[in-house]
Amino acid sequence: ETEMFKDNSLIEKIEVNDNARQMAWYKLLRQVDEGYKNPKNYWYNENLNDSNWATMKVPGYWADTELGFVNGVVWFRKKINIPSSMVDKPSKLILGRIVDADSAFINGEFVGTIGYQYPPSRFDIPSGLLKEGENTIVVRIINNSGTGGFVLDKQYAIINEDTSINLDGDWKYKLGAEMPEMVSQTFIRWKPIGLYNSMIAPLHNYKIKGAIWYQGENNVFEHEMYRNIFETMISNWRDEWCQGDFPFYYVQLAPYNYSKPLVGAALRDAQRESLEIKNVGMAVTLDIGNPEDIHPKNKFDVGKRLSLWALAKTYGKGNIVFSGPIYKSMKIEGDKIRISFDYVGSGLMSKGDTLTDFTIAGKNQQFYPAEAVIDGNTILVSSNDVKNPVAVRFAFANADEPNLFNKEGLPASTFRTDNWEIITEDKD
Repeated sequence: ETEMFKDNSLIEKIEVNDNARQMAWYKLLRQVDEGYKNPKNYWYNENLNDSNWATMKVPGYWADTELGFVNGVVWFRKKINIPSSMVDKPSKLILGRIVDADSAFINGEFVGTIGYQYPPSRFDIPSGLLKEGENTIVVRIINNSGTGGFVLDKQYAIINEDTSINLDGDWKYKLGAEMPEMVSQTFIRWKPIGLYNSMIAPLHNYKIKGAIWYQGENNVFEHEMYRNIFETMISNWRDEWCQGDFPFYYVQLAPYNYSKPLVGAALRDAQRESLEIKNVGMAVTLDIGNPEDIHPKNKFDVGKRLSLWALAKTYGKGNIVFSGPIYKSMKIEGDKIRISFDYVGSGLMSKGDTLTDFTIAGKNQQFYPAEAVIDGNTILVSSNDVKNPVAVRFAFANADEPNLFNKEGLPASTFRTDNWEIITEDKD
């Protein structure tokens, strides 16, 4: 397959065919969309009679309604009351994040569109469009595969500097057109060596100070081999640049509700173990993710935490605490286990009354929720359900958002003290 994609004409042909197929899908969708059939009564019109439309809670997905898993276009409408204080002032329509693409209208006027699911939908509302009293918001959502709708745990509102109108709750909805699932484009860059040859190899002739790696989700089901693959990649990069063991700083996965249990936690732990590689560092993001968003919005703190590693370890800036607590060792003390850490900074702390997301197990390998208490620069872990503990795990569920930090505000990493097999399939 690698040899095949050396042919530039083949790549061009594939890309042309992919684009033509996708354009045909969207063209047909536009033609069959009932919301655009009658020019005198488009479904975004302010005064459309939607009394026979069904109702759905937003945020949410229409797969959970009578529509089920439908691809195509679904229209949503909601009437809200706007106070006089918001009229003629700069405002924004905040529609969280929508799967896959959305177009928004207020009082029959188009205000913005987002073409794919990952960017937040935030649109400026033209001055004079909002009016005192009843206003109509319409959102047309296109979904070409998977589950369509409004992503949970996001803000849905009309806002200005003084006022916020919450848009959560009941919306009217109606299917505009049902379509077959769109055939995915051919991601040639994801083929063997595609990304490397197109994005990394051209940089070999440039001197670099180091590398930053933002780990994505594609390896989340490969925790057992991740450490070796990751170390091999780092070694290969260092060999190709001929600059010795240059610094390599990477980002640990954030919490996310993956489809299989423990896969995210297992990969995070494999990333923690990768700290044994020479001249690397890891930024922990357990506290700045979003379990409902695989691309969490807060990238500023990710960059800041990576910069702490670089400033301290690469640029020689002293007196910088550059990491949160990282598991170091354990000691069994009767019915408790004492956990010691590296990088405690000026001390351990809990952002909350009690520490969360600790579990403990005996020789039967059954983990139970545990009580965890800070004792100096260590933590004592125990449970009434485990009289003879042998292992502790921390933040070892996909979407855990624990509250253990050092006093410099940097979060502790996922860890486990055992080397047992990690079961990443649902039990029958």
